[in-house]
Amino acid sequence: MTEPSPRPRFQTFDDPSHRKGAERIEALRAALRETGLDGFVVPRADEHQSEYVPADAERLAWLTGFTGSAGTALILTESAALVVDGRYTLQAPEQVETGILTVVPLSEATPEAWIGANLRRDQVLGYDPWLHTPDGVARLERAATKAGGAVRAVPNLVDAVWAGRPKPPAGPVVVHPDALAGETVAEKLARVRAALAEGGCDALVISDPHNLAWAFNLRGSDVGHTPLALGYAVLPREGAARLFLVSSNVDPALRAALAPAAEILARAELDDGLAALSGVRVRLDAATGAVALKEKIEAAGGTADVGRDPITGMKAVKNAAEIAGARAAHIRDGASVVRFLAWLDAAAAAGRLSEIAAVEALEDFRAAGGDLRDVSFPTISGSGPNGAIVHYRVTRASDRTVQPGELFLIDSGAQYSDGTTDITRTVAVGAPSAAMRDRFTRVLKGHLAIARAVFPTGTTGAQIDAFARAPLWQAGLDFDHGTGHGVGAFLSVHEGPQRIAKTGTVALEPGMILSNEPGYYARGAYGIRIENLVLVEPRAIADGERPMLGFETLTLAPYDRRLIEPDLLDPGERAWIDAYHERVRATLAPGLDAETRAWLERAIAPLSD
Repeated sequence: MTEPSPRPRFQTFDDPSHRKGAERIEALRAALRETGLDGFVVPRADEHQSEYVPADAERLAWLTGFTGSAGTALILTESAALVVDGRYTLQAPEQVETGILTVVPLSEATPEAWIGANLRRDQVLGYDPWLHTPDGVARLERAATKAGGAVRAVPNLVDAVWAGRPKPPAGPVVVHPDALAGETVAEKLARVRAALAEGGCDALVISDPHNLAWAFNLRGSDVGHTPLALGYAVLPREGAARLFLVSSNVDPALRAALAPAAEILARAELDDGLAALSGVRVRLDAATGAVALKEKIEAAGGTADVGRDPITGMKAVKNAAEIAGARAAHIRDGASVVRFLAWLDAAAAAGRLSEIAAVEALEDFRAAGGDLRDVSFPTISGSGPNGAIVHYRVTRASDRTVQPGELFLIDSGAQYSDGTTDITRTVAVGAPSAAMRDRFTRVLKGHLAIARAVFPTGTTGAQIDAFARAPLWQAGLDFDHGTGHGVGAFLSVHEGPQRIAKTGTVALEPGMILSNEPGYYARGAYGIRIENLVLVEPRAIADGERPMLGFETLTLAPYDRRLIEPDLLDPGERAWIDAYHERVRATLAPGLDAETRAWLERAIAPLSD
């Protein structure tokens, strides 16, 4: 078992936060005074409502110092707030200047509730119409009206005061092979057009870059960790589609491949493309379509039919080629993770396991495994108290060496040309305490409850979310994030509409891939999370009366037996773990070196031993 050689990395450890919020918010307030506004909304969003955004769209981070993937700053002339969800309630106060910016947990108040309570009568709140959906603007309007104020669409005021703002991305846009996509562009567009006809629409404006990538079998590099080309498409029910891409770096092979189905144009020509929609009923995606798009469609004499882009549901259900790719990617990824876990045990025993060293080693093991295109998100590598920060991102300033008696949590994923992975393992360094073993086993029981679940067709993620929480609830415990998110096929590691969460209202269907990741977080002490990806599949039940579904676990890597308290598991749970570990061994061991195979054999010893 040898360590991989150094190589260029997909992630850095620079601290992207800053302590310039006071001066930058004051600059924004000066711009408010010049425009006659009393406030401005700064969401963590680009014009596609993306999770990962290009550098020129990192307005929230530039203004406040907060670097999380979700949040909204509300800047008024005399007060300001940053609303964040449960993933960031620990991180946000560490990154922003709380003397001028109040961190508000989403569980206590939504942005609209804060506006309703803080905007004064006759005050006007500005917003950028490219960064809000029609429904989002309607919520802002209701909140402002309740307070006796109003809202106004304006050019983005952050851009006006952001000196040195980065240029838009210009990464290459390339073909995603039909063999991996499992369907040609023509076949996909025929399905989309049939859905438009069924919905009574004449055209579709594709505003979600993930849907653009899926529908036209293309991949790009405009944002970090997700192979997206930013842009839009106008797809009529009849005739060729028109793509409007931000990047001009388009592979000639892609132009040739799309020539029969679509014309590729510059993003700057989008207004002309929307102006041609006079008299047309146009489906606009409610989740990612900016209110600016709706207004331009209507100004052209078209009708904006705001609803779900039909591509979203099609993309969520993987075809046979995508499922085969996911399985192959997880075998490759699993071997790399096992090599890493074996290395981690040795590094921890030698006292040289630091958070950054772990990130670098895991990425290098994946690179050595072949076909690594990127990590699927910045690795969460948290030791001891840092593990309790759900979306902790290690920097050179925060890096710490794992100490004996601590837990180490590592949540990571990879982008391969045939699939996207996401896995979390929590590992004991030295002897864990009884409380650690208890909490870990309760999280594991919830994880197993999802993995072993059998449920009728039509069941939503919200209906099974409680399965993962019940063992924690029995001890008066819980976690403040969803149990599972959808995952793409060499696309986003966080893909909708499917999810296992209290908000998961979409029925699960065969072919959907989701994460299974309950957790527990002891603030200031340690964090526990266990994550595998699972595939929804039909499940035959002898003498059953209804069609049923279940999950195939795709991820292949052992759980840390040192943290398992067998007495808390029932016989079925112990049998499932032993069978899963045997599957990990049978699948991965033939491709491992002798030293790593020996480590794996020890790691997966039956729980009865």
